[in-house]
Formats: sequence, C-alpha cells, structure tokens
Amino acid sequence: MFRKAIWEQMNESLQTLKEEHRFRQCTAYTPIDSTHVELNGRKYLMMASNNYLGFTHNSDVIAGAQKAIETYGTGSGGARLTSGTNPLITELEEDLAFFKGTTKALVFNTGYMANVGTISGLMGPGDHILSDELNHASIIDGCRLSGADVHVYRHSDMKHLDELLADLPATGKRLIVTDGVFSMDGDICHLPAIVNLAKEHGALVMVDDAHATGVIGEGKGTAHHYGLSDDVDIQLGTLSKALGSEGGYVCANEVIINTLINHSRSFIFSTALVPAAVGATKVALQLLEKEPYHIAQLRANVHDMSKDLERHNIPVAHNAIPIFPIIVGSDEKALEVSEKLFEKGIILTAIRPPTVAQGQSRLRLTVTADHTKEDLWYVADTLAEALKD
Repeated sequence: MFRKAIWEQMNESLQTLKEEHRFRQCTAYTPIDSTHVELNGRKYLMMASNNYLGFTHNSDVIAGAQKAIETYGTGSGGARLTSGTNPLITELEEDLAFFKGTTKALVFNTGYMANVGTISGLMGPGDHILSDELNHASIIDGCRLSGADVHVYRHSDMKHLDELLADLPATGKRLIVTDGVFSMDGDICHLPAIVNLAKEHGALVMVDDAHATGVIGEGKGTAHHYGLSDDVDIQLGTLSKALGSEGGYVCANEVIINTLINHSRSFIFSTALVPAAVGATKVALQLLEKEPYHIAQLRANVHDMSKDLERHNIPVAHNAIPIFPIIVGSDEKALEVSEKLFEKGIILTAIRPPTVAQGQSRLRLTVTADHTKEDLWYVADTLAEALKD
C-alpha cells in the first residue's frame, strides 16, 4: 500500500510538471565538432553550450588527454587520502594556483562538488554566509549543507549586503559568496564593492568563476579582471566550460586548502579526478597563456552577436560576456520559441523555473570562439522570426 502510494505521488508530480510546461528530459545528441551536433541524421548548430573557447575539440587538448591515459591509465584508482595523488594532479594544482595568482589549489571532480565541499568544509553552525540571490544552485546547496546561518542579499545590491553585514553578531566566521559571472543573466558581480565591504566587516570573499575563467580578465577570471587577485580569499570554478575538460578547482592560501583537505566531504570521500581530464586541463591552461587569440576571437564573436541581435531590436548587455539571456516570460513561450529554432536547425534550450524565477523563462544564447560570422547572423535572423507572435 505504502509503495503504491509512493509511485502514485511521483507520477502525479511528473504530470504536474508536464502540465506546467516544466517537464525535462535528456536528448542524445552526437557531437560533430565544437559548434555542431547530429540528431537523427540531421546537423544542428549548437547555441546552448558553455564550451566557450571550443577546447573540447581542440587537437592539443585532446592530445593532452590521450597522453595522460597512455601514461596513467583510464581511472585514478581511489580517493586521494587513501590511494595517494597522481603526480599529474599535483602538477595541475600548481598550474592552477600560478594561473590564478594564489599559493595553493585543490582539484575536485566537478565544479558543483567544489562549491558544495568548499562552503560546507569552511563554514558551520554559528558562522554566517552572505550569498547573492542569483548564485548558482551548487552554492545554495553548499550553504544549506554547511549548517551556517545564510543571509541572502538582493542581486548585486551592495547596500543590502552592507546592511546584512552590519546586523551580524560579533561571533562566528563571515563569508561573502558570489558568482563572478552569473550564469543565467551574464552579468558580472560588483567585486570591488564586495571586497571593500568584506574588509570593513571582517568577512572572507569567495568568487565562483565557472563562467569567468577563460572569458574575462585575460582568461584568469573575475578577480584578475578587476585587479583584485590579492583581495579575494577563494577563487573557485569548473574545468568543464571554457577549459573544455571535466572537474572543479579551488584556489586559495595554504590554510584554506589544508582546511578543505581535512573537512571537505566531497573531496575526502570521492575517487580522484581521472587522468584524461587532468591532462586535457593542463594543456588548456597552457593554451590560455600561449595562444591569447582564442579569447580574442570569443570577444569578437560576442561583439558580432550583440550587433546582430541589435539589428532586430533584441536587448543586449554589452559586457563582453558570451551569455545572452533572451527573456520571453512564460514557460510555454520559451518552449515554443525553442521548438521553432530547432525546426530551423538551431539548438537553443528553453530555461524555465526553478532554474530562473517565475515569469523569467528565457532562452540562454551562448556564443563560442568557434562560431562563424555566418552562424551568428543566421541565429539572430532566425531568433527574431521565432520571437514574433
């Protein structure tokens, strides 16, 4: 009886999602190159990827992954605190720390695990976390898992953040957490103001650079973009977006990294990152340093996409970020526009609650360095037509 009720409840919940146009399912696309996929024999232009520099199909990055497998095998064989650390991981952590301008770095298996493990590993009951209301889900989950008191400030509202900090009790650690580039809106956090408030109120600062690494600050992220690398306590991110690999990282000082090694559950209880991902990432970091034209091309494409959208009076932010939120409002409208684009050979996924707020459903258009001018022009024209009632 009880088991039957459980299945009925699950099915009712799924049916409700379908009725509300919020039901999600996975579609199996076959990658062709960094900007195209295949489905049922048809080629589609991918405009929903975070492969910002096209490194997933870069021959040097692929060679780095292949060499790592040939040298160290396909798997890591265990958690680092039980089976030891592959020297390739040690090298990558040194590379990441140098790249970000910190003394130490620690690699996680995903950016999600890095956020959850870092926040919950550093903060606990009696501590205070100040979190932007539009921070990524992994930050929100890390805050919940920590057991700390969480104070959510209105998006990029520095006055509200100041007020919350001023009202905190004198006891407990304080941590301000923000996305560097916000994933759904493509705006950059007000890091100079955040750093100033942190100094005034005695708080640490943590920036999630998932969508900033490889994109702004000469590819080094938000802190470098603002010239504040020495003022940000924790620079965190993923290896799976602009770097074209898989995994997550935390860059900080030795005390913070050692604290995470000893207290971060997502690090302690996970088998280490596989050699292929580590090898690929090492090469990707080298390319960012040696071949700046990848980032230059990305910025040129962002500029071209902005101009193409403006031709059709579609609002753009002009902030050099390759994320263009096309807000349409209703879930149904977002799905309708996405389906129209799909019919024209373009993949641009509808983003709906709970990923975004009610009434803020959208298409999140993302540009990469490998898109051509013709791609961008076609997308803008086709999108404008699809948005018409």
